[in-house]
Amino acid sequence: MKDLAALHKEEYGAAPQLIAVAPGVAHILGEHTELTGGYVMPFALNRSVGFAVSQRKDNSLRFFAADYNERKRTSIANIKYRREDRWANYLKGVISGFLGAGCVIKGLDITLSGDVPPGIGLGSSAALTAAAAFGIKNLLGLSFSDRQLIDFAWKAETGFMGIQTGMIESFASFLCRKKQALFLDTHYLEYRYVPLTIKGAKFLITDSQVPRMGGAEDLSLQKEDYQKSLELLGKRRRGASLKDYSPKDIRESIGILPENLRRRCLHVVEENARVKEAEEILRSHGSPDTLGKILTRSHESLRDLLEVSCPEFDWLVKRSAETEGVYGSRLTGAGYGRCTITLIKEDCIPEYGKRLEEYERIFGFKASVFVCEPSEGVKLL
Repeated sequence: MKDLAALHKEEYGAAPQLIAVAPGVAHILGEHTELTGGYVMPFALNRSVGFAVSQRKDNSLRFFAADYNERKRTSIANIKYRREDRWANYLKGVISGFLGAGCVIKGLDITLSGDVPPGIGLGSSAALTAAAAFGIKNLLGLSFSDRQLIDFAWKAETGFMGIQTGMIESFASFLCRKKQALFLDTHYLEYRYVPLTIKGAKFLITDSQVPRMGGAEDLSLQKEDYQKSLELLGKRRRGASLKDYSPKDIRESIGILPENLRRRCLHVVEENARVKEAEEILRSHGSPDTLGKILTRSHESLRDLLEVSCPEFDWLVKRSAETEGVYGSRLTGAGYGRCTITLIKEDCIPEYGKRLEEYERIFGFKASVFVCEPSEGVKLL
């Protein structure tokens, strides 16, 4: 991340009053379970978005994105979504949330910079809105709880911008702790911390560079399918969400559920079980090899049951399994991400990188890799 304080001072002529930083988010397990109120296991990345801010004497809002060298402006009285404002809409959405809660806000000078890759399912927008909500709260000395700030951040995307997205990334960006993951029940929004220290092993994120394959419309259709499935399953036995059913229940639902829905539901209930199994392994300091096998089973389910993978992802996971020191790998990323997450022995990472040269020759995409260190949530610098 760039020197936000220096950039802010250069842009506006005075140092920021504070800087808030929020991390991006990766999912160990729990892919495509949130739509059914299932279990997920995210952690905060050691990559973040920084939000520098200072108050103005007038009601103007000035936004500077240092990484793009772009500037946007509006005023408190004229906050509305404008497509051409792109990244600034996230900030306007957060400010709009505070105003809607009755807060008095005058003008603000804001500078942004970060190193969370955007648009690949690692929670870059959640990090942006989390940093903004936390920064504004502290700048103005407001008394909102983290849970209320999570709502402001999430509604900046869903309410103000109309983007269909879940709350996992907002929760994780606010609440994660160093060297820990979150076990989150997305139905009741209850969570607990899980130790994430695996001796001699690291998580790698590989950006495949493959264009994202789905969007809000696909997720909306999935949600409708899950609701229909619950209605059909409820004719035999009621359940508030799919996590009330076992894999056996779904396997035996032939004739009750259409085959495409049965396969989709089977992924969800088995993924829920994998999240719980992974928690047990991490709490007992179990074998990384066992955890890696769960990751790989998750990918196979995404590929075969949910059918959201593609040849590039499958190649990355298959070649990972053939690389010495790799315990397991799978497709990951909020919604329809374009990354894989891989659990690997730390001293085998260079060999993994060499394998990606073959990936580029075959598919024409130059993949990039970075090591994940489970980090803390939003904070002030």
